[in-house]
Formats: sequence, structure tokens, C-alpha cells
Amino acid sequence: MNPVIIALLIPFLGTALGSAFVFFMKRDMPQLLQKILLGFASGVMVAASVWSLIIPAINMGQGTSSIVLPTVGLLAGFAFLLLIDYITPHIHPSGSNEGPQSRLSRTAKLALAVTIHNFPEGMAVGVAIAGALTADFNMAGAFALSLGIAIQNVPEGAIISMPIRAEGNSRWKSFGIGALSGIVEPIGGALVLILATSILGIMPFMLAFAAGAMLYVVVEELVPDYSQGKHSNLGTIGFALGFALMMVLDLVLG
Repeated sequence: MNPVIIALLIPFLGTALGSAFVFFMKRDMPQLLQKILLGFASGVMVAASVWSLIIPAINMGQGTSSIVLPTVGLLAGFAFLLLIDYITPHIHPSGSNEGPQSRLSRTAKLALAVTIHNFPEGMAVGVAIAGALTADFNMAGAFALSLGIAIQNVPEGAIISMPIRAEGNSRWKSFGIGALSGIVEPIGGALVLILATSILGIMPFMLAFAAGAMLYVVVEELVPDYSQGKHSNLGTIGFALGFALMMVLDLVLG
């Protein structure tokens, strides 16, 4: 199979694997485990944003463009996810509602939540692959980012599918919603890949844009969920482990 297709599909497979936890676990995920997994996912995403996206974006530029394009792209990524977050009704894995009021069911809101999470991750993989094809990147680095996001998607898939199961849905329906919500990753990655490869000059902007979108998800969605209540230190430990793992993957494979 084409390595580009494989790199695009790996994060989706991570989401599907995590969603399959509904076949092996009880209806409710233990809160302690959820905090650790949320922290781990946050650490992976922050490390991937820094090593695989922001630093390459800075290194690609020359003169003031090495500062301006990554900065503008980073802020644009935050603004884009802020807009999506504002106009889309969804619900955090912890149960808090976000976005405008709507008649969507809790299951639908959970599915929207993971879709919001997954889209910028797919974008990140797409721009990394584009960099490997058109700039001074290598495909190993793109695979490192794709694998890191897939590892992060395993707990995220479980965190989403388990509450859907707890709502009374069948295991297969809970798995299907959780897995299919990850399909936006290869789709988003492919769209960004086409755009980035056709306009090489915007590559630093696109890399930083993807990083900003991912960091928004961490700050707005994941950190509040694991830092509140008892045993928040477990989320911090998970963050450290996830950050260290992604850093090692990027240094070894990148």
C-alpha cells in the first residue's frame, strides 16, 4: 500500500482501536483511568505540535517569514477551532456542554466532540506528509507524527465510546460511532495535503495552523477535564509520559 495512504489511515485506526474498548470494559470508565488517559493524550499532542509542526515551520522560513508565517498560522489555528467550538453544540467527555443550545442527543454531541478533536489531528498529518513530499522533511518524521497521534487516539476513542455505551447504546453502536468519528482524520489530512502540495509557499503557515488547532484542543477540551476534582495529579503524570513518548518518537524517527 502507498506509504502516504498508510500514514493518513494510522490515526483513524488508533481511534477505532480505542473505541473497541467497549467490548472488554464495563459501561463506565474509572475516573482515575480517564484522567491518566486524558493527560497522556494532552502530552502527545503538545509534543507533536512543538517538535513535528512548530519547529519545522520556523526552520522552513527565511528572515522575517520564519517568524511571521508560523505566528500567524498558530493564531489562525486557534481562531479556527474557537469558531468551530462556538458554533457547534457538543459535550466534553466529562459531561459538560459546549456550544449553542440544540436538540441533539447526548450521543450526537459526544460524536461531534471527538470530530472536533480529530479534524486538526488529521490536518497535522496531512501537512507533515506534504512537507515530506515537497520540502526538507522525511517520511519517517511524518510517520512519527502519525503514529504519535494514533497512540493518543487510543485513549480518546475509549473515552468517547464508553460514555456512549453508558447512555444505554449497544456495544456495536458505541464502537461504530466512536470509530467512524475518526474518519475525519484521513479526510482532513488528504484535503490539507492537496492544498499544501499545490501551494508550497504556505507550508510554514499550514504547519503552524495545524499546531494551533491541536493546542486549542488540549487547552480547551483535555486539560480542564483531567485537572478538575480529585487525583488531578494523575493527569499530570499522564501528560509527562505522553510528552516524553512523542518526543522520543520524533527524535528517533524524525
